[in-house]
Amino acid sequence: MTSERATPQDSALVRAATQQPVPHTPVWFMRQAGRSLPEYRAVREGIGMLDSCRRPDLVTEITLQPVRRHGVDAAIFFSDIVVPLAAVGVDLDIVAGVGPVVAKPIRSRADLDRLPALTPEHVPFITEAVRLLVAELGATPLIGFAGAPFTLASYLVEGGPSKNHEHTKALMYGDPQLWHDLCARLAQISGAFLDVQAAAGASAVQLFDSWVGALPRADYERFVQPHSAAALAMVAARGIPRIHFGVGTGELLAAMGAAGADVVGVDYRVSLTDALARLDGSYAVQGNLDPALLFAPWEALEAKVRDIVEEGKAAPGHIFNLGHGVLPDTDPDVLTRVVELVHEVSQR
Repeated sequence: MTSERATPQDSALVRAATQQPVPHTPVWFMRQAGRSLPEYRAVREGIGMLDSCRRPDLVTEITLQPVRRHGVDAAIFFSDIVVPLAAVGVDLDIVAGVGPVVAKPIRSRADLDRLPALTPEHVPFITEAVRLLVAELGATPLIGFAGAPFTLASYLVEGGPSKNHEHTKALMYGDPQLWHDLCARLAQISGAFLDVQAAAGASAVQLFDSWVGALPRADYERFVQPHSAAALAMVAARGIPRIHFGVGTGELLAAMGAAGADVVGVDYRVSLTDALARLDGSYAVQGNLDPALLFAPWEALEAKVRDIVEEGKAAPGHIFNLGHGVLPDTDPDVLTRVVELVHEVSQR
């Protein structure tokens, strides 16, 4: 096949996600488009996070930056998990150094009225940005993303980031029906946000459940899995790979796969070997270098990268990634070297 005819569907990333043979292990990094890059800081200067996410020209430039610099095998759409919440009218802001802050937390049934269904008309800037990106990226796949219902609910109920999720758990256990009704609305918002990106040309999607590791498996299966499944089901007809990732989710991996994933993201707390045993060979996997190891001496980092690539060979498909996002002070040159190393040692 000539390069002129190559499409994202032919890419190493899509092939790995769909358990097909690949020329090399594909690699991309969560938060690759962001604060670790000086060119990102330059274009974002003086522009708030939410405003940045609403400007298709800026979203396009930021999303492309790591593809140009690192030679990664996929672009991840530059946005934020609360963008669709703001789009449907939730009063929130992304505060530097803090994260999303919600003006009026959702704590009662009456508060549900502030969460209408998301439609493509709420996010025309997303459709435009994805179309611009697909045109620029050519054969390189674009991964769309959304926050999962539990993580969105946690921000809405707590009013912002939380270490203990006390209000979230109090609502979940204290009023299960309200919890399920809230998460059903959030599943529609998350799923529709993914589908808008898929409809505009994204080649894969990832559902992020950043905080769901705070729950034991039985509670995940009761209170969360049905809603994550509903969100992922909204892009099922698109026929593109669905990646499901959470933090601290070693006990939840099989349940997260069963929610409707083609690829299960593995954080750095669980080895790929252990993750594969828990997943019983049913899913491709993504991960899982500890982002902090990017600060280690190269010899130590190289050894760990080689180990992960080797472990990934036992999977039906493996996408190399970090076990969480790129840390802001990461040296971009180290990320580029990791990409080159993964490609080199995994050549088929």
